[in-house]
Amino acid sequence: MFLWTAFTIGLLGSFHCIGMCGPIALALPFRTESKFTTIANVLLYNFGRALTYSFLGALLGIVGKGIALSGYQQGLSIALGIMLLLMAVFTINIDKWVQKVGFIRRFSGWVNTQLARLLRQNGMATMLGIGVLNGFLPCGFVYIGLAGALTTSGILQGALFMALFGLGTIPVMLSVSLAGNLMSLPVRRKIQSALPVIMIFFAALFILRGLNLGIPYLSPKMGKNPTEKVKCH
Repeated sequence: MFLWTAFTIGLLGSFHCIGMCGPIALALPFRTESKFTTIANVLLYNFGRALTYSFLGALLGIVGKGIALSGYQQGLSIALGIMLLLMAVFTINIDKWVQKVGFIRRFSGWVNTQLARLLRQNGMATMLGIGVLNGFLPCGFVYIGLAGALTTSGILQGALFMALFGLGTIPVMLSVSLAGNLMSLPVRRKIQSALPVIMIFFAALFILRGLNLGIPYLSPKMGKNPTEKVKCH
């Protein structure tokens, strides 16, 4: 998958994630008399989130490699694009849909319990732990990022894709943690209403990727199935 999109998905998605992660970012037990320590703690929190995203991306990259070896990578990319397109057109709430899955709902409940416990503590290890757990919370744009990681062809590519996604979320989440929620409710509603348009944009990118048109960065030529038959003489 074209890696430049990973940062973009993270950056645009972070405005959506204010609703989910914003309260956690505002509740972080990081405030000290030292500005350096405060900034270091917030960066640790964000590094923890990016670490979780990278781990999830590596797992999806492994699956994606298997799909690529089977020769279905193009079809997968097109299918994911169509799925995103349908979700955008019919304004399907990905977060609520995913939360209906039993084991995900139970796991999210466990994560929230652990987060509540850590938010009552302090220290750099705590900040890192909060970030790591925060990365596992259900989020529609994280799923879009993971869909991109799935279209990569290896563990390193998948991890890198989601690491860049996590990097893209840091500017907005860092500002929320350090400066508070500066974004008014009307502005957030306008951003929320623009999310389907953003999803359509990324859906088009996934579909273009799968069409294998030979357009650099947008739709590069994918190699043939590397598992070719070897002729014995």
